[in-house]
Amino acid sequence: MQISELARRSGVPTKTIRYYESVGLLPAPARAGNNYRHYESTALERLRFIASARSLGFALADVGELLAARDAGDAPCERVLDALDAQRTTLDRRIADLLALRDDLHHLRAEGERRPRDQGASGQCVCYLVTAYRNGGAVAIERQEAGDD
Repeated sequence: MQISELARRSGVPTKTIRYYESVGLLPAPARAGNNYRHYESTALERLRFIASARSLGFALADVGELLAARDAGDAPCERVLDALDAQRTTLDRRIADLLALRDDLHHLRAEGERRPRDQGASGQCVCYLVTAYRNGGAVAIERQEAGDD
């Protein structure tokens, strides 16, 4: 099949397919007499694996390692399980970070409602909250506010 059909059947853009070839995730296909790429059905299966792994958040390097193990005749099932565990741990960490950020934004918004909006140079305006957050987070603002009382 030509690259356009491979792209259609896999849902992966042709530019991405060419990129995967350039980084070695897909082997270079045979060329037809007109120099068009000609892919075997195994390329479709491999591309679907790559696309699925990428949609799960796996880095290209991780995908490459899994494919290399499979190409070497090893069953990479344990590696896949380990990669899934690592990806879940990373995702849990990112979720926790995002939840903490959401709480900080809520706090900063509430604090901003109490601040003047026209005293930028005084360090008391809403804009100060953004600078203070960058320099120590919402906890630093809470501490400063508690000390101001």
